[in-house]
Amino acid sequence: MGELTGKVAIVTGASRGIGKGIALVLAGQGATVYVTGRTVTPGEYYLPGTVGETAAECTARGKESGGKGVAVVCDHANDEQVAALFAQVKRDEGRLDILVNNAFQLSDDLIEPEPFWEKPLTNLEMWEVGVKSSFVAAWHAAQLMVPNKSGLIVAISGFVGVTYTFGVVFGTAKTAVDRMARDMAIELKPHNVASISLWQGLTLTEKAHYNLAQSKEKLTSSVTSMTGSSVEHPGRVIAAMAADPEIMKRSGGTFITTEVAMDYGVTDIDGRVIPSARDSRGSPLWGPV
Repeated sequence: MGELTGKVAIVTGASRGIGKGIALVLAGQGATVYVTGRTVTPGEYYLPGTVGETAAECTARGKESGGKGVAVVCDHANDEQVAALFAQVKRDEGRLDILVNNAFQLSDDLIEPEPFWEKPLTNLEMWEVGVKSSFVAAWHAAQLMVPNKSGLIVAISGFVGVTYTFGVVFGTAKTAVDRMARDMAIELKPHNVASISLWQGLTLTEKAHYNLAQSKEKLTSSVTSMTGSSVEHPGRVIAAMAADPEIMKRSGGTFITTEVAMDYGVTDIDGRVIPSARDSRGSPLWGPV
Protein backbone atom coordinates (compact mmCIF):
# COMPACT_ATOMS: atom_id res chain seq x y z
CA MET A 1 0.00 0.00 0.00
CA GLY A 2 1.15 3.54 -0.68
CA GLU A 3 0.79 6.84 1.15
CA LEU A 4 -2.03 7.81 -1.21
CA THR A 5 -3.85 4.49 -1.59
CA GLY A 6 -7.56 5.18 -1.95
CA LYS A 7 -7.06 8.80 -2.97
CA VAL A 8 -8.37 10.21 -6.25
CA ALA A 9 -6.40 12.80 -8.22
CA ILE A 10 -6.72 14.79 -11.43
CA VAL A 11 -3.55 15.99 -13.14
CA THR A 12 -4.21 18.32 -16.06
CA GLY A 13 -1.95 18.45 -19.08
CA ALA A 14 -0.25 15.13 -18.41
CA SER A 15 0.43 13.61 -21.81
CA ARG A 16 4.08 14.49 -21.19
CA GLY A 17 6.32 16.78 -19.17
CA ILE A 18 5.74 17.89 -15.60
CA GLY A 19 2.14 16.68 -15.64
CA LYS A 20 3.20 13.19 -16.64
CA GLY A 21 5.89 13.08 -13.95
CA ILE A 22 3.40 14.15 -11.27
CA ALA A 23 0.81 11.63 -12.41
CA LEU A 24 3.32 8.78 -12.31
CA VAL A 25 4.39 9.57 -8.77
CA LEU A 26 0.85 9.92 -7.44
CA ALA A 27 -0.16 6.60 -9.02
CA GLY A 28 2.97 4.99 -7.64
CA GLN A 29 1.87 6.11 -4.18
CA GLY A 30 -1.50 4.42 -4.66
CA ALA A 31 -3.76 7.13 -6.06
CA THR A 32 -6.24 6.72 -8.87
CA VAL A 33 -5.05 9.41 -11.25
CA TYR A 34 -7.22 10.93 -13.95
CA VAL A 35 -4.78 12.03 -16.62
CA THR A 36 -5.94 14.74 -19.01
CA GLY A 37 -4.42 15.80 -22.28
CA ARG A 38 -5.13 16.44 -25.96
CA THR A 39 -2.62 14.12 -27.62
CA VAL A 40 -4.22 10.78 -28.44
CA THR A 41 -2.20 9.28 -31.29
CA PRO A 42 1.57 8.75 -31.05
CA GLY A 43 3.36 10.98 -33.53
CA GLU A 44 0.62 13.57 -33.95
CA TYR A 45 2.64 16.04 -31.87
CA TYR A 46 6.31 16.88 -32.38
CA LEU A 47 7.15 15.68 -28.86
CA PRO A 48 6.54 12.14 -27.60
CA GLY A 49 3.74 11.22 -25.25
CA THR A 50 -0.03 10.69 -25.28
CA VAL A 51 -2.71 10.77 -22.63
CA GLY A 52 -3.26 7.04 -23.00
CA GLU A 53 0.42 6.20 -22.69
CA THR A 54 0.72 8.22 -19.50
CA ALA A 55 -2.35 6.53 -17.99
CA ALA A 56 -0.95 3.09 -18.87
CA GLU A 57 2.38 3.96 -17.25
CA CYS A 58 0.50 5.15 -14.17
CA THR A 59 -1.26 1.81 -13.88
CA ALA A 60 2.03 -0.05 -14.26
CA ARG A 61 3.66 2.20 -11.66
CA GLY A 62 0.80 1.65 -9.22
CA LYS A 63 0.77 -2.15 -9.46
CA GLU A 64 2.10 -2.67 -5.92
CA SER A 65 0.26 0.20 -4.24
CA GLY A 66 -3.13 -0.07 -5.91
CA GLY A 67 -2.70 3.08 -7.95
CA LYS A 68 -3.83 3.40 -11.54
CA GLY A 69 -4.23 5.86 -14.38
CA VAL A 70 -7.41 6.81 -16.19
CA ALA A 71 -6.98 8.60 -19.51
CA VAL A 72 -9.40 11.42 -20.29
CA VAL A 73 -9.00 13.29 -23.56
CA CYS A 74 -9.69 16.89 -22.59
CA ASP A 75 -8.96 20.28 -24.09
CA HIS A 76 -8.89 22.64 -21.11
CA ALA A 77 -9.90 25.52 -23.37
CA ASN A 78 -13.24 23.74 -23.75
CA ASP A 79 -15.36 24.24 -20.62
CA GLU A 80 -17.82 21.53 -21.65
CA GLN A 81 -15.05 18.95 -21.86
CA VAL A 82 -13.76 20.02 -18.45
CA ALA A 83 -17.25 19.73 -16.95
CA ALA A 84 -17.54 16.23 -18.44
CA LEU A 85 -14.21 15.27 -16.85
CA PHE A 86 -15.35 16.21 -13.36
CA ALA A 87 -18.76 14.62 -13.91
CA GLN A 88 -16.94 11.38 -14.78
CA VAL A 89 -14.85 11.55 -11.62
CA LYS A 90 -17.93 12.22 -9.49
CA ARG A 91 -19.84 9.37 -11.11
CA ASP A 92 -17.04 6.81 -11.01
CA GLU A 93 -15.23 7.73 -7.78
CA GLY A 94 -17.65 9.85 -5.74
CA ARG A 95 -14.78 11.98 -4.49
CA LEU A 96 -11.73 14.02 -5.45
CA ASP A 97 -8.75 14.47 -3.15
CA ILE A 98 -6.10 16.16 -5.31
CA LEU A 99 -6.24 18.52 -8.27
CA VAL A 100 -3.00 19.54 -9.94
CA ASN A 101 -3.54 22.46 -12.31
CA ASN A 102 -0.62 21.92 -14.66
CA ALA A 103 -2.15 22.47 -18.13
CA PHE A 104 -0.66 25.54 -19.81
CA GLN A 105 -0.71 26.44 -23.49
CA LEU A 106 2.80 27.59 -24.35
CA SER A 107 2.85 29.74 -27.47
CA ASP A 108 5.04 28.57 -30.32
CA ASP A 109 7.06 31.81 -30.24
CA LEU A 110 7.51 31.74 -26.46
CA ILE A 111 11.31 32.04 -26.50
CA GLU A 112 11.53 34.38 -29.48
CA PRO A 113 13.00 37.78 -28.50
CA GLU A 114 10.41 40.10 -30.09
CA PRO A 115 8.53 42.46 -27.72
CA PHE A 116 4.88 41.86 -26.91
CA TRP A 117 3.49 44.31 -29.50
CA GLU A 118 5.27 42.46 -32.28
CA LYS A 119 3.83 39.11 -31.28
CA PRO A 120 0.27 38.06 -32.19
CA LEU A 121 -2.67 38.50 -29.86
CA THR A 122 -3.18 34.77 -30.15
CA ASN A 123 -0.49 34.54 -27.44
CA LEU A 124 -3.37 35.18 -25.06
CA GLU A 125 -3.93 31.43 -25.41
CA MET A 126 -1.57 31.24 -22.41
CA TRP A 127 -4.23 33.12 -20.46
CA GLU A 128 -7.00 30.87 -21.75
CA VAL A 129 -5.22 27.61 -20.91
CA GLY A 130 -3.20 28.56 -17.89
CA VAL A 131 -5.27 31.08 -15.95
CA LYS A 132 -8.91 30.63 -16.97
CA SER A 133 -8.51 26.86 -17.23
CA SER A 134 -7.05 26.70 -13.72
CA PHE A 135 -10.01 28.61 -12.32
CA VAL A 136 -12.55 26.43 -14.14
CA ALA A 137 -10.92 23.20 -12.94
CA ALA A 138 -10.67 24.48 -9.37
CA TRP A 139 -14.32 25.59 -9.51
CA HIS A 140 -15.38 22.05 -10.34
CA ALA A 141 -12.93 20.49 -7.89
CA ALA A 142 -14.16 22.60 -4.99
CA GLN A 143 -17.68 21.30 -5.52
CA LEU A 144 -16.40 17.78 -4.90
CA MET A 145 -13.94 18.61 -2.12
CA VAL A 146 -15.94 21.03 0.05
CA PRO A 147 -18.72 18.55 0.98
CA ASN A 148 -16.03 16.08 2.09
CA LYS A 149 -14.17 18.74 4.09
CA SER A 150 -10.91 17.59 2.53
CA GLY A 151 -8.80 18.23 -0.52
CA LEU A 152 -5.68 19.75 -2.04
CA ILE A 153 -5.52 22.01 -5.09
CA VAL A 154 -2.03 22.67 -6.44
CA ALA A 155 -1.16 25.23 -9.10
CA ILE A 156 2.09 24.74 -11.03
CA SER A 157 3.64 28.18 -11.37
CA GLY A 158 7.14 29.64 -11.44
CA PHE A 159 9.58 32.37 -10.53
CA VAL A 160 8.10 34.56 -13.26
CA GLY A 161 5.90 36.06 -10.55
CA VAL A 162 8.89 38.24 -9.64
CA THR A 163 11.40 37.69 -12.47
CA TYR A 164 10.98 38.52 -16.15
CA THR A 165 10.88 35.28 -18.11
CA PHE A 166 9.78 34.63 -21.70
CA GLY A 167 7.57 37.71 -22.05
CA VAL A 168 4.61 39.72 -20.83
CA VAL A 169 1.75 37.27 -21.30
CA PHE A 170 3.64 34.35 -19.76
CA GLY A 171 4.70 36.36 -16.72
CA THR A 172 1.27 37.89 -16.20
CA ALA A 173 -0.44 34.50 -16.46
CA LYS A 174 1.81 32.80 -13.92
CA THR A 175 1.53 35.75 -11.52
CA ALA A 176 -2.27 35.54 -11.75
CA VAL A 177 -2.15 31.82 -10.94
CA ASP A 178 -0.27 32.56 -7.70
CA ARG A 179 -2.79 35.16 -6.59
CA MET A 180 -5.70 32.94 -7.58
CA ALA A 181 -4.37 30.11 -5.43
CA ARG A 182 -4.08 32.45 -2.45
CA ASP A 183 -7.56 33.94 -2.75
CA MET A 184 -9.09 30.51 -3.27
CA ALA A 185 -7.37 29.40 -0.06
CA ILE A 186 -9.11 32.15 1.89
CA GLU A 187 -12.53 30.99 0.75
CA LEU A 188 -11.69 27.28 1.06
CA LYS A 189 -10.14 27.52 4.53
CA PRO A 190 -13.40 27.05 6.49
CA HIS A 191 -13.94 23.83 4.55
CA ASN A 192 -10.51 22.28 5.24
CA VAL A 193 -9.49 22.35 1.57
CA ALA A 194 -5.95 23.53 0.85
CA SER A 195 -4.89 25.65 -2.14
CA ILE A 196 -1.18 26.07 -2.85
CA SER A 197 0.96 27.42 -5.68
CA LEU A 198 4.34 25.86 -6.42
CA TRP A 199 7.19 27.68 -8.13
CA GLN A 200 8.76 25.05 -10.32
CA GLY A 201 12.25 25.80 -11.59
CA LEU A 202 13.98 24.34 -14.62
CA THR A 203 12.50 20.90 -15.22
CA LEU A 204 14.03 18.58 -17.78
CA THR A 205 10.88 17.90 -19.75
CA GLU A 206 10.79 16.76 -23.34
CA LYS A 207 10.15 20.37 -24.38
CA ALA A 208 13.01 21.69 -22.23
CA HIS A 209 15.43 19.23 -23.83
CA TYR A 210 14.15 20.30 -27.26
CA ASN A 211 14.49 24.03 -26.53
CA LEU A 212 17.93 23.64 -24.99
CA ALA A 213 19.09 21.70 -28.02
CA GLN A 214 17.55 24.03 -30.60
CA SER A 215 17.61 27.51 -29.11
CA LYS A 216 19.67 27.70 -25.93
CA GLU A 217 21.05 31.10 -26.97
CA LYS A 218 17.51 32.55 -26.87
CA LEU A 219 16.88 31.50 -23.27
CA THR A 220 17.66 33.92 -20.46
CA SER A 221 20.63 33.13 -18.22
CA SER A 222 18.29 33.02 -15.23
CA VAL A 223 16.77 29.90 -16.78
CA THR A 224 19.81 28.17 -18.26
CA SER A 225 21.91 28.64 -15.13
CA MET A 226 19.47 26.73 -12.94
CA THR A 227 19.98 23.12 -11.86
CA GLY A 228 17.27 21.11 -13.58
CA SER A 229 15.13 18.47 -11.92
CA SER A 230 13.42 15.43 -13.37
CA VAL A 231 9.72 15.65 -14.19
CA GLU A 232 8.99 13.39 -11.21
CA HIS A 233 10.57 15.67 -8.60
CA PRO A 234 7.53 17.98 -8.29
CA GLY A 235 5.33 14.88 -8.13
CA ARG A 236 7.28 13.63 -5.14
CA VAL A 237 6.75 16.98 -3.44
CA ILE A 238 3.00 17.00 -4.17
CA ALA A 239 2.65 13.42 -2.93
CA ALA A 240 4.33 14.43 0.33
CA MET A 241 2.01 17.41 0.70
CA ALA A 242 -1.07 15.30 -0.04
CA ALA A 243 -0.06 12.86 2.71
CA ASP A 244 0.67 15.64 5.23
CA PRO A 245 -2.07 15.81 7.91
CA GLU A 246 -1.11 19.43 8.59
CA ILE A 247 -1.21 20.62 4.98
CA MET A 248 -3.70 23.37 5.86
CA LYS A 249 -0.84 25.22 7.54
CA ARG A 250 0.58 25.81 4.06
CA SER A 251 -2.70 26.73 2.38
CA GLY A 252 -2.65 30.05 0.56
CA GLY A 253 1.09 30.14 0.22
CA THR A 254 3.30 30.26 -2.82
CA PHE A 255 6.26 27.95 -2.30
CA ILE A 256 9.44 27.11 -4.16
CA THR A 257 9.14 23.42 -5.00
CA THR A 258 12.74 22.62 -4.11
CA GLU A 259 12.37 24.21 -0.67
CA VAL A 260 9.24 22.21 0.09
CA ALA A 261 11.17 19.12 -1.01
CA MET A 262 13.84 19.90 1.57
CA ASP A 263 11.17 20.37 4.27
CA TYR A 264 9.83 16.87 3.58
CA GLY A 265 13.20 15.25 2.94
CA VAL A 266 12.32 14.62 -0.71
CA THR A 267 15.07 14.04 -3.26
CA ASP A 268 14.97 13.64 -7.01
CA ILE A 269 14.79 10.22 -8.64
CA ASP A 270 18.59 10.01 -8.70
CA GLY A 271 18.94 10.97 -5.04
CA ARG A 272 19.95 14.58 -5.69
CA VAL A 273 18.79 17.42 -3.48
CA ILE A 274 17.74 20.07 -5.99
CA PRO A 275 18.94 23.51 -4.81
CA SER A 276 16.61 26.47 -4.49
CA ALA A 277 16.95 29.30 -7.00
CA ARG A 278 15.64 31.88 -4.54
CA ASP A 279 18.88 33.87 -4.45
CA SER A 280 19.11 34.22 -8.21
CA ARG A 281 15.45 34.34 -9.23
CA GLY A 282 13.51 35.84 -6.33
CA SER A 283 11.19 35.09 -3.41
CA PRO A 284 7.47 34.27 -3.40
CA LEU A 285 5.06 37.07 -2.57
CA TRP A 286 2.37 35.15 -0.73
CA GLY A 287 2.54 33.25 2.54
CA PRO A 288 -0.13 30.94 4.02
CA VAL A 289 -3.44 32.49 5.00
